[in-house]
Amino acid sequence: MLTIADVLTPEDVERVRDGLSSAPFGDGKRTASGSAKSVKANAQADGADAKVQALAKFVRAALERHPVFSLYARPARWSPLMFNRYQGGDAYGFHVDNPVMGEVRTDLSFTLFLSDPGTYEGGALLVDGLDGEREVKLAAGSVVLYPTGALHRVTPVTSGERLAAVGWIQSLIRRADQREILFDLGRTRESLPNSEARLTLDKAIGNLVRLWGEP
Repeated sequence: MLTIADVLTPEDVERVRDGLSSAPFGDGKRTASGSAKSVKANAQADGADAKVQALAKFVRAALERHPVFSLYARPARWSPLMFNRYQGGDAYGFHVDNPVMGEVRTDLSFTLFLSDPGTYEGGALLVDGLDGEREVKLAAGSVVLYPTGALHRVTPVTSGERLAAVGWIQSLIRRADQREILFDLGRTRESLPNSEARLTLDKAIGNLVRLWGEP
């Protein structure tokens, strides 16, 4: 998993929260399928609403601008971004997201937190892996990226309100190990001054993207 702080500024978070306060929400089960439908209990903003679509566009643009997010995920395609709300005992039991959504192969999932963790109890994202469950509950404006194929759940919200934006990405680089290699090389490149070494690294990164990339 990769967590990134401050993808949205406090002002950005407030803008999204204000917009969602008057947006229409419905039963989150509408967008669940298979066994996930039986364990999903939350509310979801109506993706057909013009205000919700504008907010989703705003959040996606912020993610696309963030250099670390883009360097790690290398998005080729995006699923529609969704906003969900948990309150009053809402939870989402263990499930795995669909491998394909529309025409998007879902390589990476992300959750962008929109509520400060001190304003609600529960509501942690738990991602199951070979080393056990990892708990994520980030500050408002921060995002976590994790493999879409991982089992995960949201623990019950026992008080307050948890708002978040969620989405899925088809990466230009399908394999996680190759994405990690390119991410490490890209971060190393950023630490180098303009030099022959940096140009050589640019060449190597470009050739690897051509070798591994799937547009």
